[in-house]
Amino acid sequence: MGRTDQSRRTSGQRSRRRVVPLEPVPPGRMRSVFALLCLGLIGLMGRMAWLQVFQATELEARARSVQTQRTQPLGTRRPIVDRTGRLVALDEERYRLWLHPRYFNLPGDEPTLIRPPADVAARLAPLLPLSEEEILQRMGDRPSGIKLMDGLDPETATTIKAEGISGVDLESYPHRVYPQGELFANVVGFLNQDREPQAGLEQSRHEDLQRHEQARSLRRGADGTPLPDNLAAGVFFGDDLRLQLTLDARLQAVAAKALADQVKAWKAQKGVAIVMDVTNGELLALASVPTYDPNNYWSFPTARFREWSVQDLYEPGSTFKPINLALALQEGVIEASGRVNDNGSVTIGGWPINNHDRRANGLIDYATVLQVSSNVGMVKAMGNLPSSTYWDWMSRLGLDARPDTDLPGAVAGQIKTKEQFTTQPIEPATASFGQGFSLTPLKLVQLHALLANGGRLVSPHITRGLRAGDALAPPGSRRGKALLDPEVTRTVLAWMESVVEQGSGQGVKTPGYRIGGKTGTAQKALNGVYVPGALICSFVATLPVEDPRYVVLVVVDEPKGDNAYGSTVALPVAKSIIDGLLVIEKVPPSSASSTISTKGG
Repeated sequence: MGRTDQSRRTSGQRSRRRVVPLEPVPPGRMRSVFALLCLGLIGLMGRMAWLQVFQATELEARARSVQTQRTQPLGTRRPIVDRTGRLVALDEERYRLWLHPRYFNLPGDEPTLIRPPADVAARLAPLLPLSEEEILQRMGDRPSGIKLMDGLDPETATTIKAEGISGVDLESYPHRVYPQGELFANVVGFLNQDREPQAGLEQSRHEDLQRHEQARSLRRGADGTPLPDNLAAGVFFGDDLRLQLTLDARLQAVAAKALADQVKAWKAQKGVAIVMDVTNGELLALASVPTYDPNNYWSFPTARFREWSVQDLYEPGSTFKPINLALALQEGVIEASGRVNDNGSVTIGGWPINNHDRRANGLIDYATVLQVSSNVGMVKAMGNLPSSTYWDWMSRLGLDARPDTDLPGAVAGQIKTKEQFTTQPIEPATASFGQGFSLTPLKLVQLHALLANGGRLVSPHITRGLRAGDALAPPGSRRGKALLDPEVTRTVLAWMESVVEQGSGQGVKTPGYRIGGKTGTAQKALNGVYVPGALICSFVATLPVEDPRYVVLVVVDEPKGDNAYGSTVALPVAKSIIDGLLVIEKVPPSSASSTISTKGG
């Protein structure tokens, strides 16, 4: 009760206090404050105008750089597969391992704890082909940016990531791998450590092998959420194209092994084996010895990176004799049933020409000329062909032109000038048995395909183009340019079959199959001078004769031995390849009733 009365008295005292009125603000001060506020507003508006009008572009760019995550293409390449889809070259994911000791922290540690390098080395050593001491040695005393290893496989990288070690980073990158090793090195080539193509298809088809990739710019919101705007069309498109070869890994393996064994046995410098589909120019095998492993190219001499079968010239010798006889038949200067007198020696322009065995074979037909590989018979047969016409044919066959092929590095052959060829009688005489001019093994295969397919000059090639996914391209259907009468080519094939049946090619006989062939043992020329004792042994085969589909050529350079001939050095390799070809391509046996006369076309 007393407290209430006291409160009332206090309240009454307050109400009786005198109120002092506020002094009015001077008008000048009000105007000053108002002016200051206006100036501030004007300044704020000016600043906003400056930011939005004059600095808008710069500020927007700065904002975009903060909001946008840009990723550059990795530079991956498309795979290469053989004609059946077997992988020949592909990109695999590899990882680089980076260490940053200043951030070393193990799972369960306090975030502020920095572990000593020895603790991390102990965790990494069991996962890597490095000891703790080696890891510590590579780290040294550097605080960050230490590249510990290259080439880690995805499994190892996943295991390291699972350790959850702070300060250990993994950087992914594509790495080119060649699963077939040495098998296709001569045609595919390789990439160096900087992923720059150095040889083969990797270099010649570089643009085709680069996968479709674009730099990606992905905007993110304040919370990191991706914003699907301003994305270029197709930025997330990833092609699955593959470059498909015409080569068959199975036949390539057969050819490579047989060739390597024979080159080693005869201590030869090098060798090549080629199998060509004469209907469309596709190469089923192109094996060279010696070769290299593109996965470890740095361990081999650089000379092996060249594919000599398309880049080195040689004189074909007797393997060119069937081509010459076809030209003589085409021009009508010899008859299919004609004969020639081989007396063992002939002199042309003061130069003596002999048979390889210096024997006289008497009056023989042209099938026998090939069977005994008569140089004298060839000189007399081709002597009926005017030298000017002969040279025109050699040029028409493309001996002096680069072959139309997708094989990298292919070169043109060499023939004498027309003036030399027509004014010096020895030139057409030596050319009649395959000397005095030069070509590549690839060109010789193309010319024998001309005989096999009825006179069409098809382009040799090893690729079928880019295909998507697991789809495989069908065989091509290149017709080629018609140069010879089909009847002419059938006659010459019959003569070549007689070489296998009765002559120097008997070692390639295969029961149930009709095969034509021709051996060659030529002197090796170096800078226009024949090297004493140096030979090039070769053998070419066409099969099956009744419906020709394949040409097989084997060339071995400088075999050592007293019995080195085309029939002893090159033919056994061709035989192994033919045996494999018949099985792989499922070639049916020849019909017993299909025969071609070897005595009159």
